[in-house]
Amino acid sequence: SRAKMTLSCHFLLISAILFMTTTTTSAFLNPIVSPRRAMTTIGGGDVSSQFGCSPMTTNSKSQSFKTNTIISNKKRIRSTLNPTILNLSGGGGMELIATASQSLFSYAGNVPLWQAFALNAALFSALSPKLFKMLTPEGFAHSVALGTCLWASLGWRGWTLCVLYLFLGQAVTKVRFEEKEKMGIAEGRGGRRGPENVWGSAATALICAACAAQGATFFNLNSDLFLLGYVASLSTKLADTFASEIGKAYGKTTFLITTFEKVEPGTEGAVSLEGTLAAMVGGLLLPLYGLGVDLITPGGVVVATIAAFLATNAESVIGATIQGKAGFTWMTNEVVNFVNTLIGASIAISSGIFIL
Repeated sequence: SRAKMTLSCHFLLISAILFMTTTTTSAFLNPIVSPRRAMTTIGGGDVSSQFGCSPMTTNSKSQSFKTNTIISNKKRIRSTLNPTILNLSGGGGMELIATASQSLFSYAGNVPLWQAFALNAALFSALSPKLFKMLTPEGFAHSVALGTCLWASLGWRGWTLCVLYLFLGQAVTKVRFEEKEKMGIAEGRGGRRGPENVWGSAATALICAACAAQGATFFNLNSDLFLLGYVASLSTKLADTFASEIGKAYGKTTFLITTFEKVEPGTEGAVSLEGTLAAMVGGLLLPLYGLGVDLITPGGVVVATIAAFLATNAESVIGATIQGKAGFTWMTNEVVNFVNTLIGASIAISSGIFIL
């Protein structure tokens, strides 16, 4: 049936995404070629393990070890972990759990794909009652794939930033939603996101995350720049969502960004004072969180916020000039979103090369 064929296509696409991520990120699963791999000191000796931490022993005493992790502000943060390993008969299971947990919550990311998938499957299942109000079933499945890839490449820091984007974007979408529905300018499906929304918003972020995970440098660019691009891409989309939803809900006067002609709220390329101010706020929120979890530096907050604002206005120009016009029927809202986030990430990375 058509429904089964659709689900099969989604399954194949998700499998392909996970396979490509496994292939492209194989470098950071190999400690020999991955400079970002955490080095662990045990008794004065440095050991690099596949999981970014030291091999565990079955000694009943607590083992203290220090993990040095390269983080985005080019400093090393030294954290001391003191796990207690129980000396049980056949204690290999406890060792595996302890080792996996340290790998899973590695500060630098680079988490084995199977662990990232298992955790995302568990988290998404636990949060499914809430998430199904925000995502279609297909969008839910694709979000699991996205979350798995992000946790594997950037760890909990990058993953939580994307989740924060999802919740903030959904919250602002619901502002005066019933009024926007009556006007015919509300998001379809009750504001729930499908696969096209997931990838239109986060494809650029995933590309940046995969590049950042390849090592200290990739394509002769410092990995910090890709982290900056990651934050900026999601900040761009959140700024655009804030501008659009607040502008439609509270905008008193809306006009085309290209001609300043007054138009109805919800018109492609329309801007308003209220929406513009909202874009500034929306573009700042994720960079501040990124600073809080050491994904970017204070200078990166400024760069990412400005990049998000500029890209949001560029998206309005695209909407006013070519989106939906003759010869550009392929320029759907999702394609524009991808271009929008790509512009934001590109501005941030380019600026970071010369400024940071």
